[in-house]
Amino acid sequence: MDAALPRRAFLREGALSLGSLALGSLLARDLPAQRRADAGERTRDRAPRARAVIFLSMAGGPSQLDLFEDKPRLRALHGEAPPPSLIEGKRFAFLKPGAKLLGSPRRFARHGQCGASFSELLPETARIADELCFLRALTTDNFNHGPAKILLNTGSPLNGRPSMGSWILYGLGSEADDLPGFLVLQSGPRGPRGGSQLWSSGFLPSSLQGVPLRAGANPILNLAPPPGLAREDERRFLEALREANDAAHEVCGDPEIETRTRAYEMAFRMQMKAPEAIDLRSESPATLALYGAEPEQPSFARNCLLARRLVERGVRFVQLYHTNWDHHGGPGERIDVDLDRCAREVDRATRGLILDLKARGLLEETLVVWCGEFGRTPLGEVRATTGRDHHVEAFTGWLAGAGVRAGFSHGETDELGFGPTSGRVHVHDLQATILHLLGLEHTRLTYRFQGRDFRLTDVGGHLVREILT
Repeated sequence: MDAALPRRAFLREGALSLGSLALGSLLARDLPAQRRADAGERTRDRAPRARAVIFLSMAGGPSQLDLFEDKPRLRALHGEAPPPSLIEGKRFAFLKPGAKLLGSPRRFARHGQCGASFSELLPETARIADELCFLRALTTDNFNHGPAKILLNTGSPLNGRPSMGSWILYGLGSEADDLPGFLVLQSGPRGPRGGSQLWSSGFLPSSLQGVPLRAGANPILNLAPPPGLAREDERRFLEALREANDAAHEVCGDPEIETRTRAYEMAFRMQMKAPEAIDLRSESPATLALYGAEPEQPSFARNCLLARRLVERGVRFVQLYHTNWDHHGGPGERIDVDLDRCAREVDRATRGLILDLKARGLLEETLVVWCGEFGRTPLGEVRATTGRDHHVEAFTGWLAGAGVRAGFSHGETDELGFGPTSGRVHVHDLQATILHLLGLEHTRLTYRFQGRDFRLTDVGGHLVREILT
């Protein structure tokens, strides 16, 4: 029997045990020298304002008309047919002919020195109104969840394009030594529609894809060594792997071999670092209370606290998905019950995240983004109960932190909330602005694939200068 065969099998199986997904992401830390030089050409003349991004993705499409946009005229016309001119040529996902206007029953008030409008559903977020920069006329192109989420995250409604986090790592690399540069956290009753396409690296190197981080003792799947393999044994395995890789590199000179070897060694260190990063037991009772988080209880609050811990440790892009904001009406999607629940689940923790980042001096260099893939219609959709359909013409999101105007609102919609009257911001414009704040010019952050140059903003995107400091 060939004595080398068991050794090769051991190396192959041992390599798998280190978690190929996590290892790939760790390559972003070392992709390096040439990429960092190339990034210099993509960097604008001004210094970047943001070092990291925390993207709070409200999956399903939160109702701007029940959370942020007070429309007295819509309430006054509740139950009436909309003006034909407003819906002519418009397409909706599920609305039937004859749908009537639906005014919000929520109480609204102005908050902060900026006088931003909030409904009673977000009392804690309202307390940080002066820290937020609102985009009140966001628009997108697709009214179905999966394609709309993929468009927001990749710049295209089609599968196979790199996600925003991957583009950012491609341009900037990661500052984290022992953690992936792009991490994904999830909360709510289900995962977001679109799944792993939302954090895929597409045709960019797989080292740039997002890594889902789970609660519990094994935050990254397959990262732990095989049962019974002691850490010292694993160290010897890595030494043997390095010897084998060095020998192969001498023969073929492929630089990818050296990069992969470094990734295995980084993953070895990560086995110790990742569990520490998600262990909230070191956080003070006051900090846990600020977020409303319980250390061992999965929740949006826990994920917000983890996001702060991750950017502290050099992670470049942290994306939190919280479901389900899809309130058409009926079981689990009642706009008069389930919307309230969703709002409660994110309200306190959102405020806690902003205040905690600010107290630690991190908000100056961390950009926080809050939005869904689209909004909800001013028209009622009748199912088991009345709710709202998907609306792409106008919805609301906000940014906070590095380089954006605090206590500021950009854009307005008409008196019924159908469409923008000023300050329209397409999702490509939002993407371009996020890249700008990181020091990247969106039209120059490109990657050649199948004979053409691709970019996050596709062939669109304009910088929203009005919201910048």
